[in-house]
Amino acid sequence: MVRYRIDRHSGVTAYMQIVQQTKQAMRLGLLVPGDRLPTAREVVGMTAINPNTVHKAYRELEHEGLVESRRGAGTFVTRSLSRPETSGDSALRAGLLQWLRQARAAGVGRDDVTALFTDLVGGYDALPQEAPQPAPADPHATCQTEIEET
Repeated sequence: MVRYRIDRHSGVTAYMQIVQQTKQAMRLGLLVPGDRLPTAREVVGMTAINPNTVHKAYRELEHEGLVESRRGAGTFVTRSLSRPETSGDSALRAGLLQWLRQARAAGVGRDDVTALFTDLVGGYDALPQEAPQPAPADPHATCQTEIEET
């Protein structure tokens, strides 16, 4: 189950934080099609926000086609935002985790990591598109050649 957290000092409305956190859980594969979102009562218990705020967030997600509300049953995920490149065991995630460990070992604090990452993500769309690198050759593969008979 998704555990929502509301940061009252972020400047982002509570309903939008619910929307963003739900989408993040969907991108990370923590929520998949068929999963039920927490009820408004459960979210209120986690966050101490007004139930109407939860309903507004769920309506926004439904308007975007990501969830559907089923009367008497709850609100269910209908689409996936997950990609293999961002899954829990992806090389990209492992590389980012390694980078975070290096930053921590260098004494870089959470706020500085966030500032650096936010700054770099701000220029994401301007990055040149690099051609995919070929997979490294398998040193254990055997070379097979076909000989044409004449």
